[in-house]
Amino acid sequence: MADARTDRLLGAHVLAENAGDVIHAATLAIKFGLTVQDLTQTFAPYLTMAEGLKLAAQTFGKDVSKLSCCAA
Repeated sequence: MADARTDRLLGAHVLAENAGDVIHAATLAIKFGLTVQDLTQTFAPYLTMAEGLKLAAQTFGKDVSKLSCCAA
């Protein structure tokens, strides 16, 4: 969830196997006031659960039906 005015991440839910690997990144993003745009510009090793947070952030500004596994 992001603030519509500031684009800052306000909260996150992760419901997946290995969710603990992802939620730490979201916790840091919230603690340090990162925006959705900041998250889209992060790097995570591809094919890891952490990459899912970046892909989720990208959906804030793109048509989800047009995203692929390698969305940029």
